[in-house]
Amino acid sequence: MSDNDYPARVFQQMMEKDYCSQWMGIQSVLLAAGHCKIKMTVKQEMLNGFGMLHGGMAFAFADSALAFAANSLGKQAVSIQAQMNYHKSAKEGDQLIAEAIQVGVSDTMATFDVMVYQKDNSDRPLYSFRGIVFRT
Repeated sequence: MSDNDYPARVFQQMMEKDYCSQWMGIQSVLLAAGHCKIKMTVKQEMLNGFGMLHGGMAFAFADSALAFAANSLGKQAVSIQAQMNYHKSAKEGDQLIAEAIQVGVSDTMATFDVMVYQKDNSDRPLYSFRGIVFRT
């Protein structure tokens, strides 16, 4: 495999033991160095008491995108800080995309922005997330 295949290999290796991402039904859409898009469909078990996607589930989805993008850069990366803004809620059956893009990378740290939006509406994010990772 070429270096272009590295992000896909990292995704597959991580998904083998990432039982939370497996349960969420996460699938890859785009895998590149420092950039990824993943998708999932909101399940009933992911809803809060108001019938909206639970904030923790939205955070977990964005955090998975962060992890796949950050670890595609050739060093093991773990989250050390993250913040999420909730603009609009998702509901059962919504197909969501999380897109993680690197903002800055150094030898030991990297920052990524993640936008979560409905599959056919990337102009209006439902959630925006910024994560910082430590790279070993």
